[in-house]
Amino acid sequence: MSPPLVLPGTRKGRDPERSLRRGPRRTSPEAVAANQRDRLLDGFVRTVAQVGYARTRVSDICQAAGVTRPVFYELFKGKEDAFLAAHRHGTSQVFAAMEEARARAADWPGQVLAGLGTLLAILAEAPAFAAMAIVEIDAVGPAGREAREHLLTRFRDYFTDLPDRDLPISEEELVDTVVGGVYSSIYRRIAADRTAELPALLPALAFSVLAPFLGPERAAARLVDPLPATSAFPACLNPEP
Repeated sequence: MSPPLVLPGTRKGRDPERSLRRGPRRTSPEAVAANQRDRLLDGFVRTVAQVGYARTRVSDICQAAGVTRPVFYELFKGKEDAFLAAHRHGTSQVFAAMEEARARAADWPGQVLAGLGTLLAILAEAPAFAAMAIVEIDAVGPAGREAREHLLTRFRDYFTDLPDRDLPISEEELVDTVVGGVYSSIYRRIAADRTAELPALLPALAFSVLAPFLGPERAAARLVDPLPATSAFPACLNPEP
């Protein structure tokens, strides 16, 4: 069984339970740094979700994490570096969960349903991370755009096992259009502070992905099958209010 997902921003950086206790048994420097880094990432994501990347200050991040400013600069080069670290760490966990769900599907349409269902459920249960990773990435500049392009490229992996079908346009261009449409739909819900509604998008998004390659009738028929039980996926998260 896979370990629980603990995305950046799903815990409080200043949680007393996460503080390093003093005592005769000293904690290793590596463990201290890992603890402080995790707390800073949580504080960073929560702060960005609340006030936006542009208005987030290093002092705000440190305050939210209960970590000093000198320690922040020991672990990160600056605000942009912290953003990219949180984005990489969180998205790698999301994709791992999607791949696990995808591996259980019997065919390509099932993989699409399982992967999308997992993605939507995870983001719905981690609204601070969703806001940071999907919406606030626009404010980061060139490094943010590069990270987003890498993210979209990973989504294209879902189209490596496409069914054979004569298409009137380039398959690559069609895949780019489909991936962009899914991303845009997710973006709009999160930007409108309607992240909790994301799982309800599954039928429409799945149909939009399947129809160009299966045809509308076959795509609709797959939606008649039981959709992934998205309520099961958030159980792998460890969110805190």
